[in-house]
Amino acid sequence: MRIIDIREVTKPIASPIRNAYIDFSKMTASLVAVVTDQTRDGRPVIGYGFNSNGRYGQGGLIRERFRDRILQADPDSLLNEDGSNLDAHRIWAAMMQNEKPGGHGERSVAVGTIDMAVWDAIAKIADQPLFRLLAQRQGVEADPRVFVYAAGGYYYPGKDDGALRREMRSYLDRGYNVVKMKIGGAPLEEDQRRIEAVLDEIGTEAQLAVDANGRFDLETAIAYAKMLRGYPLFWYEEIGDPLDYQLQAAMAEFYPGPMATGENLFSHQDARNLLRYGGMRPNRDWLQFDCALSYGLVEYLRTLEVLDQLGWSRRRCIPHGGHQMSLNIAAGLGLGGNESYPDLFQPYGGFPDGVEVQDGHITMPELPGIGFEGKSDLISVMRELAA
Repeated sequence: MRIIDIREVTKPIASPIRNAYIDFSKMTASLVAVVTDQTRDGRPVIGYGFNSNGRYGQGGLIRERFRDRILQADPDSLLNEDGSNLDAHRIWAAMMQNEKPGGHGERSVAVGTIDMAVWDAIAKIADQPLFRLLAQRQGVEADPRVFVYAAGGYYYPGKDDGALRREMRSYLDRGYNVVKMKIGGAPLEEDQRRIEAVLDEIGTEAQLAVDANGRFDLETAIAYAKMLRGYPLFWYEEIGDPLDYQLQAAMAEFYPGPMATGENLFSHQDARNLLRYGGMRPNRDWLQFDCALSYGLVEYLRTLEVLDQLGWSRRRCIPHGGHQMSLNIAAGLGLGGNESYPDLFQPYGGFPDGVEVQDGHITMPELPGIGFEGKSDLISVMRELAA
């Protein structure tokens, strides 16, 4: 059993939307295929992966560093103890040979993209949905029912409050009961008007989360906190720079409601520092670490160990990214749920065909691997790469 090729292509996921920090007009993503010598049901076993939105494609790093380290390794060194399957931890170690500690930047995205494809292949070789394989390995019961919320509310040319209200109404009509919108890309008074428009639209049918995408300095963060604490929000997300733990800790004094952050932290060491120094409150705050941006599931398991050591429940984790990999992790490892992009970043966002949101939850289909084969628009792009 061996990996015979790793292929990458950089694809555009451009859109005229923007948040408080970036616009997505030139956004790209890497799509990876890990080709094995195995077959199941007459098809070659190929694992697929891609990086989450908000970080650009990682083709250079994948092709110049990490791909060849796997392909040049002794194939037997990448297998589990009995040689019955690939070993994601050993493959991860091969990728990270000759890498200095620290520097958790773009390389964490490249490794996370390949890692996703490796786990997809492993679960397919085992002929299991990934969420069931993960639960089995952890000795826990998999729960195929996963909470999801609808992320949107971006700034868009010509988008007025009426369009924002219609967008949020469309999410409720599709079964969501938590929706999210962007703030920080307009003056506070304008954002307050936008928030009130959404709250008026959703009423008691749903809760609203707001996301500043790390835009605020302390003074602005406090000003927004004083405004936001008058509303029953689901959370106030990524208030300041992701590494400014002092700012995050200070916000607990000004904002009593739930806060969320972590999507732009790329290692278990970063996660540990956030929990040590960021003032996060385990009884109400949320953690948004995204495996596709942070060295993959192998590293995410280390992050969950950090949570255990510091007294946090993994139910406080609702990952960023809106992809099926995190859905499988949520179902298999008992996380609190997952982000969802009902209309954006297609074909990478969303669920397999036929999966519907009911009362803010989806039920995982019984598809081998991550389940990409169940999403027709996505698997067609993936198979083009693998062909």
